[in-house]
Amino acid sequence: MEPLSPPTTFEEVERVLLPALVQRLYLPGPPRQIAQIQQALQDIQKSAEGWALADALLRSDDANVRFFGALTFTIKINTDWLSLGDESSKLLETLLSWLIRLVSLNERPLVVRKLGSALVAQFFQPAAQWTRCVRHVICCFYTSSVMLEKDVDSLPPSSSMVQNLNASQVIATLWFATTLVEEAGKLGAETSQTHIYHEKTAASIDDIVLILNCVLDNGINSDTTLTNEGIKCCQSWIMYAQRAWFKKDQYLSRFKCLNPYIIECFKFTETTDASREFLIDVLSNFATYLVPSDYDHLAHILNSPLCNSFMGSLRNGDFGSDAVAFASLLLAFGDASVQDLAQKTESSDYVSILSLLEGLLMCKGYAVVDDEICSQALEFWITFAEYLTDSLFAAGNDRPNWMDYAFQTLMRVIEASWRKSLLPPPDITSSWDHDTRIGFKAFRADVEDLLQSSYTLLGLSLYERFVHLALHALHNGAWYHLEATLFCLNALADSVAEEGIADQSLLQIFGSNFFSQMTGDGALIPVKCQQTAVTMINRHTAFFERHVEYLPQVLNFLFSRLQTSDLANHSSKAILALCYSCRKMLTLELDAFLHQYDKLLSHNLIDINTKERVLGAIAAIVQAVNPDEKMLAPLDRLLLFVQADVQSCLSLLTSGHVEEAQQVGLAALKCLVSIGKAMQVPDEGPIDLESSKSTPTVWKKDSGIAIQSRIVQCYEVIFSSLQSEGEIVETTCQILRAGYTETTLGPFVLSPMKTADLVTNSTLSTARLGYILDTAGLMLGQTMTEYSDHIKPAALKCFAHSLQLVAAVGYDPTQDPEVASSCIELAGKMITRHIDVFFDSQLQSMLPNFFAFSMQCLISPEILPKRSSASFWASFVQIQEQSAQIQPRVDATIQTYGSSLACALMRGIGGEAARSELDYLSDPLRKMVYKQPRARQWLTDALASDDFPSRVVSDVDKRVWLQKVVNLRGARGTNQAVKDFWMACRGTSLAFAS
Repeated sequence: MEPLSPPTTFEEVERVLLPALVQRLYLPGPPRQIAQIQQALQDIQKSAEGWALADALLRSDDANVRFFGALTFTIKINTDWLSLGDESSKLLETLLSWLIRLVSLNERPLVVRKLGSALVAQFFQPAAQWTRCVRHVICCFYTSSVMLEKDVDSLPPSSSMVQNLNASQVIATLWFATTLVEEAGKLGAETSQTHIYHEKTAASIDDIVLILNCVLDNGINSDTTLTNEGIKCCQSWIMYAQRAWFKKDQYLSRFKCLNPYIIECFKFTETTDASREFLIDVLSNFATYLVPSDYDHLAHILNSPLCNSFMGSLRNGDFGSDAVAFASLLLAFGDASVQDLAQKTESSDYVSILSLLEGLLMCKGYAVVDDEICSQALEFWITFAEYLTDSLFAAGNDRPNWMDYAFQTLMRVIEASWRKSLLPPPDITSSWDHDTRIGFKAFRADVEDLLQSSYTLLGLSLYERFVHLALHALHNGAWYHLEATLFCLNALADSVAEEGIADQSLLQIFGSNFFSQMTGDGALIPVKCQQTAVTMINRHTAFFERHVEYLPQVLNFLFSRLQTSDLANHSSKAILALCYSCRKMLTLELDAFLHQYDKLLSHNLIDINTKERVLGAIAAIVQAVNPDEKMLAPLDRLLLFVQADVQSCLSLLTSGHVEEAQQVGLAALKCLVSIGKAMQVPDEGPIDLESSKSTPTVWKKDSGIAIQSRIVQCYEVIFSSLQSEGEIVETTCQILRAGYTETTLGPFVLSPMKTADLVTNSTLSTARLGYILDTAGLMLGQTMTEYSDHIKPAALKCFAHSLQLVAAVGYDPTQDPEVASSCIELAGKMITRHIDVFFDSQLQSMLPNFFAFSMQCLISPEILPKRSSASFWASFVQIQEQSAQIQPRVDATIQTYGSSLACALMRGIGGEAARSELDYLSDPLRKMVYKQPRARQWLTDALASDDFPSRVVSDVDKRVWLQKVVNLRGARGTNQAVKDFWMACRGTSLAFAS
């Protein structure tokens, strides 16, 4: 396109250039050309002559040019309104004149609507003298001329005038009225000016109700286009009224006389869409707008032949747009009238609607994939069940009669949901994409929610019903039905967890040929069915604790499933859960378990996760062996399995297969963690004071110590070779942590010095160094009396190494924030548990640098070290009542660093810290003010220091704030005072107020 030359005269612009540009804008062309044209047109619109050009464009023979003229008026009104001055009334006359003229010429809807937008833009301009705009437009159409607003009362009532207008004029008025409230709804927060606009809009309520009444009552003619536009206009006004006048029922109530007409319109094909959209919008967003008679009226309409035909289409799997839209209306009605649907059992209409809603779960096709309605229907029934639950508790012993029918309906709905949750065969699911799989899984999760919500109402009968369905499916070999049924039983597992409540029902399943059928026909049974069966075992471990006679067959079944890759994960979880809960009943089967595991290994049939869980399961049984001496042999065999992996790891490293070595080494460590956790003494249930369990002295003997040494050797060998790998480091730490919570000796209750050795063998290049230091912090809380003499030397060794690490990062927390934070946290635990070690003479030369480092952390931009240091000092400044050797050193340290601490805190509170860090900085401030007599002087000096970052607050502001903080004496109100002062220091509040 040639570069556009700027117009030289107004006449050139009006007559030639502007129409040509508009016409070219609507023709195909390169993006650059279109952008050039748009820029040229915008420049013309912004010019002083834009008003006159807009008027000239409306005279064009080209509809696109006329549209651009109306658009230009809108733009000019919104951007150059003040330039009109006293000419604003003439502009209104011009716009009304064009509206009358163009409508009479059957102008295209797009132009008429845009001209209406220009009129609405003028209505919402400040000081625009136009109030009864809807009646004014009606009067102008009625007289076919522009008249002044002050003369509109001289004409007949609006309803009389509307009946004498043609359809085009009424529709143009409706479009204008719709645009009016849509723009009014876009107004911002309530202000005096927006309040004026809302009240101006309210001045047209009576007129719009009169015109809508005429249109919807077919008072003019049977033009369905007119009726549809009337419904849309009414919808816009009501939804606007909900937001703008929700406290003014006198406004809203005037529209309610129109509801019967709109509901009735749903029966007629030509007006169904508009009526349905109105009703869905109102029912979903403003259900209280409809009165009881409206609900009864709509309930009757929803049972009409038209609606039955829609329902028939859905049930046959025809999810056309009309049928789906009907379902949306039905669900909106259901959500808005749950109470009536539940209680009005004497009303045939409401009972029929409940049946229709039930039918939405019986449509052909798989959920989500073919049937897009069932998920929404299920949400309604969950709401229905929750309403019944609330009503049941509210009724107490006096249960109303309507609940019986509601319960029967709910049971039928649950069975329909069960059928809908059936899995398709693999040849169908194989074509599903990720989103489809997620959607189907979400539907099943909703089925679980419905079952759990309904159990409170239906009780054990619900569980028994699914047991019956499961037995029926098992007898018939209906594996997909069985899978769906077991899925539902799993969803109810927690609901029937009460001691033995469902045992009789479960005996029917587990006492049948369930396991033999599931094992014998494994090749024919879908994998998902087997997975769900395994999950059922996992969810009902308490049953097997009470019925140990079934343990052999269930464990045989589970071990046989380990050989199938798709089942190994689920089966190993179930084996682990069973062995944890039934450990005492399985001790005589230890050799069988070890043999099974050895067999699986020899055939190379299990993966890393399965290996980890099965070893943990066996270890849980080992833990239950009594006396402890009998643990040694099975533990020896378990460790041999682990040591074999350790040796494989070393061999792979030697041959240069590093990545594979890492995997094997990690697997060995994870197996050790699993064994260690399983060997922990269970803390569930009452303590048996008469238990014959012997005191575990074996771990002090050579045989027990040898087991522990092998455990240590396993993790030390791998750690020393692969400490650059984060997972290796974390898993090693978890092995040590497995013994920290124990109160009696055991194979994994290792000496604290083993933790100290791990810490001292780590360097800055060690991965997850922070995790190692955190592990040392946990070790400090170990309460094992047998190791009481080892704790302090280990603590000294760990803390000394952490101080060396601090020096290694150059006392700069930004060099390694995680390590810096962990070192400070370890120090915090030292002062609360072993403060004598903290002040040990071996560390005195390093402590001053540590305290200085902690101050650097407080002013560091790194959030982790800052939080850790704040927590450390919050604890340190309130240390009291220590021994005569320790307390003087604590006091001396506080006096030495109190001023520095105050300066560091005030730098952050004075504006350097982020808002999210203020609560952390407030903590040491509160403790210091409450516990330290010199705190006020330290803070005063800090506020007057050159390091204080803010120059916004005055000295008076600082004094007022400090006095408030001192007066609060460490109370929680200090936090808010800190936030207020921080805002003042940043200049985001006017001033600090006392």
